Amino acid sequence: MILSDFDLMSYIKSGRLRIEPFTDEIIRENGVDLRLGSEVARLQRTEDVLDTGDRDVNLRKFFKVERGEEFVIMPYEKVLLTTLEYIKLPPDVMAFVELRSSFARLGLTLPPTIIDAGFEGNITLEVEGSAFPVKVYKGQRFAHVIFAKTLNPVESPYRGRYQGQRGVTLPKLLGLK
Repeated sequence: MILSDFDLMSYIKSGRLRIEPFTDEIIRENGVDLRLGSEVARLQRTEDVLDTGDRDVNLRKFFKVERGEEFVIMPYEKVLLTTLEYIKLPPDVMAFVELRSSFARLGLTLPPTIIDAGFEGNITLEVEGSAFPVKVYKGQRFAHVIFAKTLNPVESPYRGRYQGQRGVTLPKLLGLK
């Protein structure tokens, strides 16, 4: 069951769903618009091999993290962006994240992103640039999140490596070695 604006406000007012900072303007008919935060991580072109089996790999060779009030996403560049909002989902709600259509119409793309029941933190989103540079700003409503109630609370709410993340979060590798 998809949560409506009425359901979302009820969940937020009761504290079952936490969104901080919260303003009424981010509530939509059947979801919430999340705003851009102040960090971006740009994937760097390199011939170096990123070994996903090495949990001690230096990710700073592969990503450049920047802070600011505005960012230009260059043509076909891949970046990680973060949301301004910190969210906390209850164990009976999960969510789907989509790019707002205004940004998709500019040619930006966002791969499918799921927020698991029980997750807590800022959302890190991968975005691919358009055919032309696009400037985005901290605080812009950028992503649309559709919340769905599970039939029953999940038995094992999310407790993974990204629980509680703040700001743009680089990959946390498993390290198979």
